[in-house]
Amino acid sequence: MGGIHEKGSQKGVPVLVLSESLKKVSRVARPEEFGSCGCGHPVEGAMDDYILGTLEDAGHDAGEVLMAVDGLRYALVGAGAVGSSLGSDMIQAGLNITFIDQWWENVEAMKVNGLTINLPSGTDKISVSPLHIHEVAETRGSFDVVFTAVKAYDTRWVAELMKPLMGEKSTFVGLQNGMTIDESSQVLGVDRSIGCVLGIAANMPEPGVVNREFGSSETWLSVGEVSGTDTDRVHEVREALSHAARVEITDDIRSAKWMKLLANIPEMLPSAILGVPLLAAANTEGVREVMDQMSREAYAVANELGISFLPTLGLAAEAVANSDQYAIDLLDVILQSYSRPETKVAVLQDWEKGRRAEIDAFSGYIVSKAVEQGSEVPVNRAVVEISRQIEVGEMVPSPDNRQLLLDTLANY
Repeated sequence: MGGIHEKGSQKGVPVLVLSESLKKVSRVARPEEFGSCGCGHPVEGAMDDYILGTLEDAGHDAGEVLMAVDGLRYALVGAGAVGSSLGSDMIQAGLNITFIDQWWENVEAMKVNGLTINLPSGTDKISVSPLHIHEVAETRGSFDVVFTAVKAYDTRWVAELMKPLMGEKSTFVGLQNGMTIDESSQVLGVDRSIGCVLGIAANMPEPGVVNREFGSSETWLSVGEVSGTDTDRVHEVREALSHAARVEITDDIRSAKWMKLLANIPEMLPSAILGVPLLAAANTEGVREVMDQMSREAYAVANELGISFLPTLGLAAEAVANSDQYAIDLLDVILQSYSRPETKVAVLQDWEKGRRAEIDAFSGYIVSKAVEQGSEVPVNRAVVEISRQIEVGEMVPSPDNRQLLLDTLANY
């Protein structure tokens, strides 16, 4: 049965070990993979059954990477649903992570009550010492790795904020949707930017409390250098994040992030406009046709830009259709593997909190790229226009907006 576990109990802390015979980095088994008391934490045993990767095959010394990860100083800017979900697992693994967040109430709640992570298997209570944004100016020394999980439109100023606290070899990792690798690279340089593709579902209903809808074994990430090179630091980032998810390394992070964008395009704005969970929106009469046309338009733009169509979200290479069917298939993966009946997209969560959403990181981005290419994406454009009306308060998210969505197909 599930339970509540306070950080500090060693049986609730994942550890890394080095296999003497194989020199592979591996981790204690997680309960959802190999069985446990059901508490939601790893149990000892089956050490080599969960292999994070054979680093030596890629020319990296597993022992050196292991020691490097253990001694690094990390910052995580943006301790919302995604950041707190991933960061809490890394904290419980013993990594030295400083949380930084701009939501005053969230920081105060975590300072007083700690961080609560509700998982399908139970509840974690983690002790953290988060910083307010203004407290960053009082921080001394430098961070080896800066993770950020802020909204896409906040990426540039966060990179500027953390730049004085980063050394020449420090790394900035965007745990975000959207093409944020461009903003971080412009501020910090390509040689200090690593991108990440997310396959995670979580929400933060109140300050200091996260509902993580899938555990670490069902969470998928892909990381890669913006330059596409294979480096020690991208392996260090992978090992840190491997406490929180299944993590792959890609040599084409731009295309990899475009694949996630293709998956996000049909889900984010339509379901938010309807004001309902994603699965409910996809099952609303006529709406899936709108979603699929948005996917086709986005695929066409990616194709015009020369983007490589890669397997993503844990799919095998043979699952990549050589047509815009692949974009439609990606939505199916999201619906089948990364959605619960209660899952709400990030855009709707933002609107419900009265916040600006990432319209320009999703369909707004597709529209802008289509303009650059001289092509048309009428359905995405019309959906963006509806979303902007909601943003300025002229409309509200509601199932009553269904006909407006269906009418977008008339533009096709």
